[in-house]
Amino acid sequence: MSFNSKKQLVQFLAEDIGKGDITSSLLDKKRITVRIISREDAVLAGVNHAKEIFKIKGCSVKILKKDGTKTKPNQTIMSITGDSAKILTCERTALNLLTRMSGIATQTNYLVKKIPSKTKLYATRKTAPGLRYFDKEAVEIGGGKKHRLRLDEMVMIKDNHIAVSDSLELLIKKAKKKYKKFEVEVENISDAVFAAKSGASIIMLDNFTPSQIKKAISILKKEKLRNKVLLEASGGITVKNISNYGKTGVDIISVGSITNSVKGIDMSLEI
Repeated sequence: MSFNSKKQLVQFLAEDIGKGDITSSLLDKKRITVRIISREDAVLAGVNHAKEIFKIKGCSVKILKKDGTKTKPNQTIMSITGDSAKILTCERTALNLLTRMSGIATQTNYLVKKIPSKTKLYATRKTAPGLRYFDKEAVEIGGGKKHRLRLDEMVMIKDNHIAVSDSLELLIKKAKKKYKKFEVEVENISDAVFAAKSGASIIMLDNFTPSQIKKAISILKKEKLRNKVLLEASGGITVKNISNYGKTGVDIISVGSITNSVKGIDMSLEI
């Protein structure tokens, strides 16, 4: 199933409008030009989607700051020209998406700079329903990676799958029969070694401390398995400790907070 971003934007706008913007309907018909400005430093994301929201209502938009560029306080991101009522009807939906996506991109970019370039920062599926496509796009704009967008993209055997089946070995055998690439979540070093020997493509070291990860890597090297798998650190990783995880030698660091507890960037629409 392909994702239709414009269709989703139409739905976002319809959700906010309901049966009609009764406040803006009080205004006399008037053509105006407004601008969206940032109130703080940020890496911009969602500019193109914000533009599309205004275009849905027949407004014309000039983008002055593109996705992925940095903005400072009081800089103009875009200008919008159109009927005043239509612009004000679109205002909140456009700002909500733009500020959220920019917040995600900004935080992602900040974290990416704290880890080695060979280690990739991945988003997780910890996103708000309906916003995953936009959240993950913002992560990518900020310099991170999307990981799985949906459950149908790759097998990831996690603790609850193992709990239901009672056998990691059985699940791996089933995965290998149908898929060339699959990931296994482990909670201890022995399971990491077993998963590597069994042919896992990626091993998620769940809630491992940096020292435990270093020990796991050392053992995998001795077993001549390290180069056969990608290692992912996940769980309990924050702004304060991500640098320590980056120094362990893992290939991937996944952080749920960049999408599930994002702080939106302060922006406003000025007439």
